[in-house]
Amino acid sequence: MVLIPFAERLAQRALTARGVQSRFVETSVARQHLYDAPGTGPLPTMVVIHGISSSALGFAPVIERLRRKARRVIVPEMPGHGFSSDPQVPLTVELLMESMTELLDRELTEPAILCGNSLGGAVSLRYALERPERVRGLVLTSPAGAIMEAAEMEALLAGFKMRSRADGVAFLARLNGRRSWYLPLLAPDVVRQFSREVIRSLTGAVRADHAFTPEQLSELKMPILLLWGTADQLLPTSSLAYFRRHLPAHAQIEEPALGHCPHLDDPRWLSHRIVTFAREVVAASGEGEAGGDAGGMAAPAKRAG
Repeated sequence: MVLIPFAERLAQRALTARGVQSRFVETSVARQHLYDAPGTGPLPTMVVIHGISSSALGFAPVIERLRRKARRVIVPEMPGHGFSSDPQVPLTVELLMESMTELLDRELTEPAILCGNSLGGAVSLRYALERPERVRGLVLTSPAGAIMEAAEMEALLAGFKMRSRADGVAFLARLNGRRSWYLPLLAPDVVRQFSREVIRSLTGAVRADHAFTPEQLSELKMPILLLWGTADQLLPTSSLAYFRRHLPAHAQIEEPALGHCPHLDDPRWLSHRIVTFAREVVAASGEGEAGGDAGGMAAPAKRAG
């Protein structure tokens, strides 16, 4: 989610006014910002990780809902994103992963359920592979990290090189799966965000070998829920097919009628789905029912077209 700085400050104040901590963690890469929300529920700690050129504040409605059901909700912001500092050197995928690993190693006091969108999904997958004992379950919404054809990768990265309002509108339309009247209002800030040196450095450092191999994905033993919006036009559908082929057989794969960022399209539904998944994880571990009634919610109907 892209917000102008003033709006970010207002959103931050709204969260902290509700008891969510806003603080920083020093890693070897950057001074990373995170939101730490003490919860009132019995479900395990949940970690929510945003996508590229986004911030934790896009998940604000989700944070509020999850903390009612979980013991704790942690929402870190990647180096160069949100209120986190830029690294002193050009940001690469390796440095980003290193910094996120340091932060999670330091913050997690129990195995957690990781929920990642887009690049945040790739971060979640990488952490689950490196620290499987710290990950109780994975919720991946349109995750990055599938092996792509060279032309698909080229088209994806070209879409991040925005120079005009029209480029920004086109990007947002792919993100949302449709054009809306308000996209031209958001487009200038999208262009500004993706034009920042730290984001250009990150997108320019992406390589084909950053993707997850079939062998790596098959190693994942924890419960997995993959959500891929039918209206997502940012990542190619071949990425969904790749995850469908290579994630372990126990992975649940669902296609709600949402775009690339379900936390923006329907935060209420996404929060509910994360909670029901967390309850399934707890029940499967033999700990029994937890968290009370979720309040049944149907999945969004598939969009036409």
